[in-house]
Amino acid sequence: MSSPSLAIGRPTIADSVFSRSLATDIVLVTAGAVLTAIAAQVVIPLQPVPITGQTLAVLLVGVSLGAMRGAISLSLYAVLGIIGLPVYSEASSGWNIIVGPTGGYIIGFIFAAALAGWLAQREWDRKVLWSFLAFLAASAVPFVFGLPWLAVFLGSVGAPNDLQSVLIAGFYPFIPGGIIKAVLGAAIISAAWLVVRSNQKRKDAQKPS
Repeated sequence: MSSPSLAIGRPTIADSVFSRSLATDIVLVTAGAVLTAIAAQVVIPLQPVPITGQTLAVLLVGVSLGAMRGAISLSLYAVLGIIGLPVYSEASSGWNIIVGPTGGYIIGFIFAAALAGWLAQREWDRKVLWSFLAFLAASAVPFVFGLPWLAVFLGSVGAPNDLQSVLIAGFYPFIPGGIIKAVLGAAIISAAWLVVRSNQKRKDAQKPS
């Protein structure tokens, strides 16, 4: 009989290291939220939307844990910030952040982690090029939520919120960093798979024939 688990679908790299169980999943989901909170403190201040390390953490969490656990982990991250823990960028928190200019991106992180995890569960993370494409695709998801949210916010404070103004405020500055994060993410997860495969080969070689 299999153990209860938050994981659904094909195994990910986390499942190659840890056996699936509810207790393990809770630890991994919590660790993913903590990693995202730490990465959020790596900030290049910009207004109204800062550049942070969050996206890389979000994608690594999704790829490592899979669609379901990744989405749960980023949902936990969002909730922790809403209830007042200083997990958002620059140690901020509260409902005012969600309804502010960056709220849409935070909601988008949940879906970005889900997509990254879904692609990883289809083995997109096993080779560098496909891993890069998976990270790149998932990194676009927060903008699907963040840009319309930002447009509404800008309009509510009387700032220009036409398409070009919104893209200048919340998209164009993030393109170089998004590409760099996709490269880093692909390199990190590919290196992790090399370690996992090497360990597995060593264990197989040590088994009595």
